[in-house]
Amino acid sequence: MSAAQRRDRLRATAAERGLDAVLVTNLLNVRYLTGFTGSNGVLLVRTEGDDVLGTDGRYTTQARAQAPDLELLIDRATVAGVAREAVRRGVGTLGYESHDVTVDGLAALEDVLADAAAGGTVPALSSIHRAVEAQRAIKDDTEVEALRRACAIADQALAELAAEGALRPGRTELQVGRELDARMLALGAEAPSFETIVATGANSAIPHHRPDSTVLEQGNFLKIDFGATVDGYHSDMTRTLVLGAAADWQREIYELVAASQAAGRAALAVGADVVAVDAAARDVIADAGHGEHFSHGLGHGVGLEIHEAPGIGPLGAGTLAAGMAVTVEPGVYLPGHGGVRIEDTLVVTADGPELLTLTSKELLVL
Repeated sequence: MSAAQRRDRLRATAAERGLDAVLVTNLLNVRYLTGFTGSNGVLLVRTEGDDVLGTDGRYTTQARAQAPDLELLIDRATVAGVAREAVRRGVGTLGYESHDVTVDGLAALEDVLADAAAGGTVPALSSIHRAVEAQRAIKDDTEVEALRRACAIADQALAELAAEGALRPGRTELQVGRELDARMLALGAEAPSFETIVATGANSAIPHHRPDSTVLEQGNFLKIDFGATVDGYHSDMTRTLVLGAAADWQREIYELVAASQAAGRAALAVGADVVAVDAAARDVIADAGHGEHFSHGLGHGVGLEIHEAPGIGPLGAGTLAAGMAVTVEPGVYLPGHGGVRIEDTLVVTADGPELLTLTSKELLVL
């Protein structure tokens, strides 16, 4: 789907809500709707008439190259400039992203509109809430392909490090994390998807432990949560390994999480309620007596953000649709002892979920 087609979908939503135009200020949403990746961009999408992309002089060339089909407005005070343009073009009701605009920003926007109207009719402001994010939740073929490539890079990076013996006792969490990041970059990633999590021993029981100087030791879990970014799209995968022979308790916890994760993956279906998907995986862990040790939601959407709609958890809302890219990542964490998380990135389809992270989920003993 082209950027113009995405804007047409937003245009239709705006028309349904009785809006004359939408002011898009969230930079990721601007990127999604235009292709423009600069750090200053505001988009005016009109229900009738041409759309306008605003930025400042630093990005004139870039904006013309990345969004050649859009009228370009160069103004250092970009939000104000595009807002004035909306008034000039007779916009009566202007939608805006209330989740992105601050209280002070809204007051400034109201002042700009009033000044630009010069005593005439001031456009009425109406929140569009997360209309663009709702569009972004369903990926098109181009987006899914970017996710596939991001996942493939992450898969290959971990496989190469394991094959080279980089995941071994005596090394630190920081060393492993930095080498994994470097390998993903060498394989073509733009950046890691987020700060790579490497957690060993008791640290593996901390869901979002930040890697430190803790040394990997024989007999400990090694939990690695990481991803690669390709064309702005993020992959997300967690694998938990054992350094040396696995103890009975480690195998027991690992097999429990693996069963939970399989149940969660199997529950991904078009029309499935996100709370029910979470429950399918969570009940496996709760029935084994470890419900209190699974402390987070089952998963989340991935795309231009590492965490985006839909949220899959006990407090989630809504149902899954074809084209949604999501994670399934149950975990069991035993404080002071160790923990296991197994996570995949998948795409919901009418024929069942497509698995994008292909690294084996068998317990790997290094």
